[in-house]
Formats: sequence, C-alpha cells, structure tokens
Amino acid sequence: MPELPEVETTCCGIRPFIEDQRITKITVRNYKLRWPIPTNIADILTGQQIHTVKRRAKYLLFQCDTGTLIIHLGMSGSLRILDSTDNVEKHDHVDIVVDNGYVLRFTDPRRFGAILWTEQPIDQYKLLRHLGPEPLSIDFDADYLSQQSQSRKTSIKTFIMDGRIVVGVGNIYANEALFLAGIHPKTLTGKMSLNQCEKLVSAIKNVLTKAIAAGGTTLKDFRKSDGKPGYFAQQLHVYGRKEKPCSICGTVIQHYQASQRATYFCPNCQRHK
Repeated sequence: MPELPEVETTCCGIRPFIEDQRITKITVRNYKLRWPIPTNIADILTGQQIHTVKRRAKYLLFQCDTGTLIIHLGMSGSLRILDSTDNVEKHDHVDIVVDNGYVLRFTDPRRFGAILWTEQPIDQYKLLRHLGPEPLSIDFDADYLSQQSQSRKTSIKTFIMDGRIVVGVGNIYANEALFLAGIHPKTLTGKMSLNQCEKLVSAIKNVLTKAIAAGGTTLKDFRKSDGKPGYFAQQLHVYGRKEKPCSICGTVIQHYQASQRATYFCPNCQRHK
C-alpha cells in the first residue's frame, strides 16, 4: 500500500495544480469506498476554494472554505492530475474539477481508500486526533522514543509501525530503518537503550527523507500523480530480498511473517540479543 513517502510525493505532485483553486464540479461514480462517500459531497464542495493541500500521516488534507476534505489512498489508491474528464476507466471513482481546468482523479481498484469531509478543526477529527508525531518533525527524537518505549513488551518493529507512537512508518520503511540501525525486528521495545533509540530515530528520518526525494517506493498499484513510478525500490537493503546477500556483510537475508506482514532482516547485522 502507499506509505508516507508515496503520500508525500502525491501531495507535492498535485499541490501546484489545485491549491488556491475553486472547485467547479465533482463527479462521483462509486460512493462505496472503505467508508461511504457522503452523498451530498458535490453540494458541499462545489464553489469552495481549496486553500491548502497538506499531508498528515497518510491522510491528504484539502483545507476549503468551510471545512476539510480528507483523502486516504488505502491499499491501492492514487490521485492524478488530468487535463480533462475523458478516458474514464473502471476504477476511476471520483473527479474533482477546479477552475483552472485541471481534474484531480481518484482511482482505487480495491476501494479501501476514503474520501471524507469534516467541519471540525482537523486535529480534533476522530481519525487524526490520536495520531503520534510526524517522523520527520523535531517532536520525534530519541528522548521521545525512549520515553514511549519504557515498560513495553511488544517488538520494536510493531512499536514503530503504531500510528499512535509515530505516524507513517509503514512496513517497507520499518524493515529498512531497523536494518540501518542494526536492530533486530524482534527486539523487545522495553529493552531498547537510549543509544539504540538515537540510532533508530536517525535511521527512520534518513530512510524516509531519501524515499521522498526519490519519489517513493514503486509498488504494483502505485503511481505518482504524473503517472510515473517512484524509484526508491532500487535502494532497498532488506525488504523483498529474501535469501539474497546482505549489501553490507554478504549474509543471506532472512524472512518471517508476523501479523500478516513480511519482515526481512540480516541475522549478522541485526543480531537478536
């Protein structure tokens, strides 16, 4: 599914075309996503100006005159900027037309994405109010991670993927960050030293920053807003590299499944203590 770098890439890709533009038309072809699209969404949004386009965790937030349009890409969703509403395909569920003539098209084959509307302050909205800090913010540091990890008995990989602890560290980047930090994914969170927390925070920031700069990781269902794939997948050290040699020491990369998620690690570089 699209992770934080893919969502950030999408946000940066669509922002120049729709920010400060007024919505002139909305076409909904399928209201049945993860949560039903409000049936009156066209009445609500038509005529409103999109003042800002931002990302919070994996949510895209479109601040309008009277509230916020919230879009989540789910497992297979994408947003593209088009010149017209022509050439509609099977999974093109929503078109948002703005007054410069561009069309923002939401496509989602699996329909696990979401298009929602709220007039609440966005930090109080039910899906966002319990989220942890952004991983690239100054609020996410070694002291914070150490404090949050005390007395926890979960694995460190599960811990850093918990959006209540820190947002946007999905499976691919959790694998990569733990490798760069030299920490085994099964390490118990409560046993993490401050030094390990420092290494892990640095690794998370490093891998996410590089992924964003590279345009996100290419997944089979994801394309950037301009239709081109990201290329960070070429730089992955462990994810998807089962039984291939470690890029650092040459040891064979190992793999296991936990909570329906694939975990990859180097048993030499990431020894389980």
